[in-house]
Amino acid sequence: MKRMFTFAAFALTVAAAFLCCGASASAFDEYNVWPGVAPGEKEDATKPTYEYWKPENKTSDSLMIVCPGGAYMGLAYGHEGGVIAQYFNSKGITAVVLKYRVPRREGIPKHMAAWQDAQRCVRVCRSRAEEWGIDPNKIGIMGFSAGGHLTLMTATTSQTNSYEPVDEIDKLPCNVNFAAPVYPAYVLEDGADGPNSGKGNDSTMVGDFAFDEKTPPMCMIHGDDDVYSPMGSVAVYEKLRKMNIPAEMHIYAKINHGFGGNPKDDHVGDWLNRVYAWMKVVGF
Repeated sequence: MKRMFTFAAFALTVAAAFLCCGASASAFDEYNVWPGVAPGEKEDATKPTYEYWKPENKTSDSLMIVCPGGAYMGLAYGHEGGVIAQYFNSKGITAVVLKYRVPRREGIPKHMAAWQDAQRCVRVCRSRAEEWGIDPNKIGIMGFSAGGHLTLMTATTSQTNSYEPVDEIDKLPCNVNFAAPVYPAYVLEDGADGPNSGKGNDSTMVGDFAFDEKTPPMCMIHGDDDVYSPMGSVAVYEKLRKMNIPAEMHIYAKINHGFGGNPKDDHVGDWLNRVYAWMKVVGF
């Protein structure tokens, strides 16, 4: 009961702090994810958007979609959104920051609205590949905490449609070609809706992820002291290895949750470079 109260308080803090976070004074274009009202929403609902970040010196035809965390209650844009896009831009890589729908919608799984937005966003990005100068078969996704869970949903369950088609864009596939879940939350049953009660040591994976035939290579990043247990990332790594899908994992000792793109510790501060190096190794 104590854990549930702690998580509820955390969720309220997230909603209050992160929904108001805006973009920094950097160059990007922002578009609606959907041509009209998002699935299951009313006209006056907040519309999900995506930011298109184009590098000044483009050297890659890959694209990284970035999903901030926030417990599916808000968006931690400040350290898990624009700053991540800026990093990839600095490497010559195009980036998109997905501002998926939050907070959680009542009557449906906590991730459903966000998952619909993510699948749609992948299709929209694929439809703009020629315009943006990217390869439609080099689209990746990175997410943090709840966004890490969303990354896993998008990467492992692309052959399951989360919504009915709304236009021609929805004829395009929504699979991603590579993925980087960063301290993903809600991966194990003992932490399906909050911090892991048993530290994930003796828990099984939740049933959210299909691990279908389009599941791509992944690079997992996690802190060993994270309350959202790194054993979730270990479980994903084990599953990928058994499927013969190339995978890499970095677990940082004495590092907790939420370091994002602004880590203060030199030990974990190089993690983005580890993802970038992995991308080159696997061909992206």
